[in-house]
Amino acid sequence: MWFKSKKKYPEYWNRYESLFKEETPQDISKIRFVVFDTETTGFSVISDRILCIGALSLENNKIQVHNSFEVYVKQNVYKEESAKIHGILNNSKKNLISEEESVIQFLAYLGNAVIIAHHAMFDINMFNQALGRLGLPELKNKYLDTSTLYKKTQLKSNLLKKQDFYTLDELTDKFDISKEDRHTALGDAYITAIAFLKILTELKKKKTVTLKVLLK
Repeated sequence: MWFKSKKKYPEYWNRYESLFKEETPQDISKIRFVVFDTETTGFSVISDRILCIGALSLENNKIQVHNSFEVYVKQNVYKEESAKIHGILNNSKKNLISEEESVIQFLAYLGNAVIIAHHAMFDINMFNQALGRLGLPELKNKYLDTSTLYKKTQLKSNLLKKQDFYTLDELTDKFDISKEDRHTALGDAYITAIAFLKILTELKKKKTVTLKVLLK
């Protein structure tokens, strides 16, 4: 009888995967969240690439500003039109690292945290594509999308129709959040973290908030 051998992954992936043996707590105050954002060469998950990853840890309803994460990634793909938005130039003098090194560093930072992002599936799918190019499986983390969560704060009314999605700019306006570092990965992660905390405050006015409630 032939047995299919288990695929061997690099040690950094095995370390990351081993962190998911225990169930994530339901108590929000006991969960480590990682709020992250990517700046990319464009909006195609298949053909575009990540230029920058920015992230912040959030624990016990507090943003851990001292424990931030930011890397710039060296890529062969480059589009001038996207550079007009995020300002990352092709000949940037920033300390650029390889895509694999950015994956290694971000997985170590992320661990088994619950991911928070705005329009989360775009950023997650972009990162999953990077994992795929390295022959690795997809991210294992649970995730929350601040656009979806914001809709939970809206009153049910026949007069007020909920939008299908809300932009990060709309959330900054609704919650009076500064846009000073908008369109940088770390800046957008910080804005998203503040928006998440404000959304939590609104949801807690209605009922007890657990991870299960947020994931619904």
